Amino acid sequence: MTIDTPDWVRDAVFYQICPDRFARSGRVPAPGPLEPWDEPPTGHGFKGGDLLGVADRLPYLADLGVTALYLTPVFASASNHRYHTYDYLSVDPLLGGNDALRVLLDEAHARGMRVVLDGVFNHTGRGFWAFHHVLENGAGSPYRDWFDFHPAALAGRRPFRPYPWHGDHDEWPVDPAVEPTWDAKGDESFRHLGYRAWWGLPALPKLNTSNAEVREFLMSVAEHWLRFGIDGWRLDVPTEIRDEAFWQEFRRRVRAVNPEAYIVGEIWHECAEWLAGDRFDAVMNYPLAFAVIGYAAQDRLDRIVAGLQHEYGRNTVVRDGAGFGAELERLMRLYDPAVTHVQLNLLDSHDSPRFRSLVRGDAAAWRIATLLLATLPGAPCIYYGDEVGVEGDHDPDCRRAFPWDERRWDRDGLAWTKAVLRMRHAAPVLRGGAFRTAGAAGLALGFVRAGDDGDVAVVAVNAGDQSAELDLDVPEAAGRRLAPVSLPGGDLSAVDVAPDGVLRLTVPPRTGAVLRPAG
Repeated sequence: MTIDTPDWVRDAVFYQICPDRFARSGRVPAPGPLEPWDEPPTGHGFKGGDLLGVADRLPYLADLGVTALYLTPVFASASNHRYHTYDYLSVDPLLGGNDALRVLLDEAHARGMRVVLDGVFNHTGRGFWAFHHVLENGAGSPYRDWFDFHPAALAGRRPFRPYPWHGDHDEWPVDPAVEPTWDAKGDESFRHLGYRAWWGLPALPKLNTSNAEVREFLMSVAEHWLRFGIDGWRLDVPTEIRDEAFWQEFRRRVRAVNPEAYIVGEIWHECAEWLAGDRFDAVMNYPLAFAVIGYAAQDRLDRIVAGLQHEYGRNTVVRDGAGFGAELERLMRLYDPAVTHVQLNLLDSHDSPRFRSLVRGDAAAWRIATLLLATLPGAPCIYYGDEVGVEGDHDPDCRRAFPWDERRWDRDGLAWTKAVLRMRHAAPVLRGGAFRTAGAAGLALGFVRAGDDGDVAVVAVNAGDQSAELDLDVPEAAGRRLAPVSLPGGDLSAVDVAPDGVLRLTVPPRTGAVLRPAG
């Protein structure tokens, strides 16, 4: 099967934004009190960030090196994170409505920035109009097959419970005709709530995507916003829709509207079958995040904080240079190169503790990790505020408001982030070159990015507390002089690669460097 991924993504630097938490424009009226911007976030409070605020901050993002935005959901919802959609065709009025998205798209595109939206097509919020229609009309509603409702609730022999009381455990017995299924939490909610809910959560009724009308509705939503001007979709929990044909049709419909649209799935594990050319272009590359965090952190890794998110707690592994290099080699071989080069490479997200909290605030770990994101195959993605040192434990703490008071910023971290992203933009070989490890010693590793045109970049990182001596095998640069790219705090000098391709480097502790052909 042909692998066809969007060319622009391999050159992109993404920035993930939770719109309620990034920036207030002052031009979207608040209907009532908002949660104070600088106080710790709560599960239900609204900070009042909006899409015009994002548009206002595009100069900041461009200066950082960002060329693409990934926005968590923007559609009308009764939750601050908006994964509880109740109107897929309307941008939430608290974010400025459809007009604000129009402004953001136009201003982003004028700067050459792409915008990817979050598609939540597995479940809705309980305020979704079709779900509400069934609550009002039961079996009389023509939308009764849009969800998986308990027959007794549809017939009025028992109540729907979209707002159950705590401690209310009344359930109907198991119905062998319709359960148990692979979805144990859904089975539980089916009996207790009267409908199948995602992870059993009452606020998230699960759509029946095998229903033809539901499928057509969702496909039309995806097409509508692509025609509006978005540049792709990030798909929420796509593995919960266990229907290969659904996502194959989704891809065909999306690409028919925009052949360059980026389709990236939230899948936390290795998933070759999803990236074979007929469904997604890429996934959120959490396996790479686990490897990079463990290597960059070393003994600074906070196991308690990592354990607040089960995937991070279970999969973040501390490795030495050789072990980390072997893991990188394995990850880079998982998929077709066209996929590897457009993977969404991240360190953290709205679903995890923030990087700084994972590494106990260690600034050197941020330098190492962002250097790796900027130099490995795939599109780097910075979670909003990480570049200035925002911390946070698991949800909701990881969704703190962006601190626009610059006195609170980690200025060194920001300068480093700008420098490594500028370096990536300036070197095509870092965006499209082949990858291989070149040598390791102790907690240090070197790898090579090599282009078909003879261009080369050598990346050396040292996660240890002592300087490391590296002998690297770099036949691509045999007999050539390599000079370090200028990065804040860098102190390497130009070096000559021996005629046999051996490059000897001394790498200072807790840092990294990139060397390119001199002259």
